[in-house]
Amino acid sequence: MPESLFLIVGLGNPGEKYRDTRHNAGFWVIDALAERWKVPSFQSKYKGLFAQTTFAGRPVALLKPQTFMNLSGDSVREAVQFFKIPVESHLLALVDDLDTPAGEIRLRLSGGTGGHNGLKSMGECLSTDGFARLRLGIGRSSQVPPDVHVLSKIAASEREMYALQTARAAEGVELCLKDGVAKAMNTVNVRTDK
Repeated sequence: MPESLFLIVGLGNPGEKYRDTRHNAGFWVIDALAERWKVPSFQSKYKGLFAQTTFAGRPVALLKPQTFMNLSGDSVREAVQFFKIPVESHLLALVDDLDTPAGEIRLRLSGGTGGHNGLKSMGECLSTDGFARLRLGIGRSSQVPPDVHVLSKIAASEREMYALQTARAAEGVELCLKDGVAKAMNTVNVRTDK
């Protein structure tokens, strides 16, 4: 029996207006993986931008929902249902996280939404929170409220930090595919030196 497709979902908002905003950290990692794996192109499918490839001998799909953050689950559900993906073992969500320090990443086997509307939508549409998620730290701002912080563009001074975070997250995804999420957590969740 062929192995189930492993679905990697990066959460974000579509359009140029949101491209460099913190809320699109999930999209950045999907784009980095597509570049690393030389994925030729994305297609408009499942209310998102979708691409299939293989990594470490496994069938893998990359998905960037184009439904806007609060309806991300609509897109994810369509792909999950079409490919009959077992979400507890073959789904990984890449998501920005206010409660993780900026530049850090945290890998979890499952968990709550942490107030993240994209994760909330996924949980509602899939009827479970039992899927892996890689949280991409964006920290909180002492100057602006969370809803403004997540939708503000990153400053030039932060670009290198977020580029390093994106690269580490892409490596983390590859570890998940090679070793499994539980084992990958031992490597991914080691705090980086400031």
